[in-house]
Amino acid sequence: MNQDQPMKGQQIEAGAPLLRVEGLRTEFETRAGAVRAVDGVDLEIRRGEILGLVGESGSGKSVTGLSLLGLVDPPGRVGGRILFEGEDLARAGERRLRHIRGARIAMIFQDPMMTLNPVLSVETQMVEAVLAHARVTREEARRRSRDALARVGIPSPEERLRAYPHQFSGGMRQRVAIAIALLHAPALIIADEPTTALDVTIQAQILFEVQKLCRETGTALLWITHDLAVVSTLADRIAVMYAGRIVETGSVAEVIDTPRHPYTRGLINSVPSRNRRGQPLAQIPGMTPSLLDLPRGCAFRPRCPRAQEDCQEEPGLFGAGHRWRCFHPEPVPAMGPATEVRA
Repeated sequence: MNQDQPMKGQQIEAGAPLLRVEGLRTEFETRAGAVRAVDGVDLEIRRGEILGLVGESGSGKSVTGLSLLGLVDPPGRVGGRILFEGEDLARAGERRLRHIRGARIAMIFQDPMMTLNPVLSVETQMVEAVLAHARVTREEARRRSRDALARVGIPSPEERLRAYPHQFSGGMRQRVAIAIALLHAPALIIADEPTTALDVTIQAQILFEVQKLCRETGTALLWITHDLAVVSTLADRIAVMYAGRIVETGSVAEVIDTPRHPYTRGLINSVPSRNRRGQPLAQIPGMTPSLLDLPRGCAFRPRCPRAQEDCQEEPGLFGAGHRWRCFHPEPVPAMGPATEVRA
């Protein structure tokens, strides 16, 4: 059986999402009790689409990405359905997942040293990554590796192939990690804040490359970030996450121009803007709640300026297409200039 294809007997519906996540839950057992870092997340990503997953630190974004690839170790537990190309990865064995990781789904970590082995040269690591999933000669694998380094803006890629990770700066190491993820033109890339350590020029180059990859090859991208300015220019759709749940989702225009959840509005207002030069930055009051002691009902209620008595009950998702989890959403503004989201 070709390990890069769906398992025998499974059919992919025409026009079906590349990835459909249904009721994803990830829990960690602690001495103080079970921590539900991801709580009933539903997501869909189509081929060639870029979905931005946005939220503060601790909202569950990174754990969601790790859960999709089966990278949550005990005492963590993952439940729900993760349908990728018609196959439920939540029920796939470790051997099957190893064939999918890197070849069909690649992940770019925020810390490049989670990807790179400090005692092996970049050439060894990249060539082995190619040979693990492609039947090519070592020379061809080396050529692919060199070309991938050039694509992410590493100068003298032939020479840098022979270097070790400690001989690169932090930003250069991140570019190497991104190059490794691009080696097989995977069907889906999960990127966990991959440009945080890069300067704005290189960040723009990387964003251009991933958009080009998605457009030309149909690769889908899940871009995990706290940076609304980046995701507003990169993504097709946005999903906003808070305390392990998706609280708002829709197209970039819908979420940025007409945010309905007060948390989304707070994130947008806290982005520095040229229109507010010299004024104090807006901020969301309070702190992200402990997952061991979430408030009753809406988790955002203690920080929400629109909270009312009925917010002590858990809100469902409202709307169609553009959806939000709030009993008292932000009003739709009158026609006017679009919201500016700029770093």
